[in-house]
Amino acid sequence: MSYLYIDENGAVIGIEENRFTVKYKDGMIRSVPAETLEAITVLGNAQITAKCMQECLKRGIPVSYFSKGGKYFGRTVSTGHIKAELQRKQASLYDKQFSFELAKKIIGAKLQNQLVVLRRYAKSKGADVSEMEKMINNGISKSQTSKQLSELMGYEGMGAKYYFEGLSKCVDKEFYFKGRSRRPPMDEFNSMISLGYSILMNEIYGAIEAKGLNPYFGFMHRDAEKHPTLASDMMEEWRAVLVDATVMSMINGHEVQKDDFYVDVEAPGVFIGKDALKMFLNKLEKKFQTLNKYISYVDYEVSFRRAISLQIGQLVRAVESNDAAIYEPIRIR
Repeated sequence: MSYLYIDENGAVIGIEENRFTVKYKDGMIRSVPAETLEAITVLGNAQITAKCMQECLKRGIPVSYFSKGGKYFGRTVSTGHIKAELQRKQASLYDKQFSFELAKKIIGAKLQNQLVVLRRYAKSKGADVSEMEKMINNGISKSQTSKQLSELMGYEGMGAKYYFEGLSKCVDKEFYFKGRSRRPPMDEFNSMISLGYSILMNEIYGAIEAKGLNPYFGFMHRDAEKHPTLASDMMEEWRAVLVDATVMSMINGHEVQKDDFYVDVEAPGVFIGKDALKMFLNKLEKKFQTLNKYISYVDYEVSFRRAISLQIGQLVRAVESNDAAIYEPIRIR
């Protein structure tokens, strides 16, 4: 299956003779068989023809739009996935015990996955992150005895703080960062993970829609105008596993350099350049396609993309049964 990323301004996406095409300003043409295309992601100011958009809607191929810096604008998708009865059930579980129990599972797994990723890179760099490990372990323990969602989210925030403090000790000195910065990202590391998180959220958003759930009816994150809170919930266990690990691999593997990034005077922040962006998108796509055996309820290898879909399917079963215990978040080793 194919996933089409277009990151060049002025490119035109169309369809000709049962193939989706991308025509670039320099005259180069790229094409993908219509039967194999799963999704289109546009970063920047590319164009899509009306005929192509109609074909995407008929085939159920979502088209997602981002800025060059990775800010998510939205997506175009057909409505064939909607299941009203399931979504009514989903909405009824907000602020119920189901939400709290699900959140406890997800936060525990997220913190555990962050700890594993931190230990991997600390070992490879010979960095002392013992204090950060201690604090994250403390967050894991206390999160599982929390009595309120606000308390649980507090431990999640504390764990994230020490996790990124630890990663800053493991990253090449050229790319040192002082913590998480979002809008705008203030350094190269944050620039890459912000873009990666946007792409990850889009992947999870699509998987949620495909299973008939509503991406805007979350359980853990509070309702927010124009924000898909369920997608935010479900990406927590994947952040370190997919995005952070990919970014650390690229930086410490010297696949990107400082001069691959630039500062935008009109929109303050640090942004990834065109060539490095292509490398990052390719690397992240390979990560999505990587086989793994982290899903506890299947006895065979699946790609990370397939694993995300399986996890959302498991969430559907939990919602239908009103039983958060059915959901088992991914835990890496």
